[in-house]
Amino acid sequence: MAVLEPIAEAPAVEVVNLSKTFRRAEKGAHWWTRASSQKYALEDVSLVIARNQVTGIIGANGSGKSTLIRVLSTLLLPDRGTARVFGHDVVSQTAVVQRLINRVSVEASFFKEMSPWENLSYAGRLYGTEGSGRRMRASDVLERLGLPLDTMDRPMKHLSRGQQQKVAIARSLLTSPTLLLMDEPTTGLDPRSKREVQALVAMVHAEGDATVLICTHDLQEAEALCERVVIMDGGRVLADGTPAELRAAHGPDATLEDVFMKVSGKELLTLEDEEGAA
Repeated sequence: MAVLEPIAEAPAVEVVNLSKTFRRAEKGAHWWTRASSQKYALEDVSLVIARNQVTGIIGANGSGKSTLIRVLSTLLLPDRGTARVFGHDVVSQTAVVQRLINRVSVEASFFKEMSPWENLSYAGRLYGTEGSGRRMRASDVLERLGLPLDTMDRPMKHLSRGQQQKVAIARSLLTSPTLLLMDEPTTGLDPRSKREVQALVAMVHAEGDATVLICTHDLQEAEALCERVVIMDGGRVLADGTPAELRAAHGPDATLEDVFMKVSGKELLTLEDEEGAA
């Protein structure tokens, strides 16, 4: 199998005037009639993400952050505009992009009758990683995530929600993606598991050459992990910069939470209560 490489000098992600709409059903003039309207999930979004950077995308329900991740992971086609991953177009070069990325989502799916090891092994073969030493690497990653090794050969359906999410993260790391797309990766995890996942993401970034794009509702998580933060609302980018730059622009004592509320007009409670949306 040919080794697929990023195009030299191309940024990790380059998005230009990207738009995506969804049709939304509405009540008609009478109870027996239905109407529909189009809603922008992304509206003329332009964004460049440098290589080897951990970038956080913060946004409430309907902000467009998960839609952006799905476009970059080739799961959705944009209505207009372009998106490139390491110089490769996500629409016309889908197969190439898929070899360069991996996605961790809050709704991670598995073969539930198979064990974590069988799921990880399948993913490794699918991505063409070497078989020699694969189980040892899988055990090492799962151990760092705090998952007991005696779960390696148990069916996934017998694992807790948090344990399944750890397997999803381990699966993404074992395939050595050049771009790691993480959509609410710590949702549903207990505080200790969340810290373990965050520490592993930081370690992967420090030790490897992966670029990480992470959607999160946790502003403390964004501040701890991300070198850059993008705040989205209504399908648009409202603010973009390092956590320090964003805080400084809104006053000497501003927190990232203050910045989010000022630019979006939304309380943090709204952000935390509305999980799993676009």
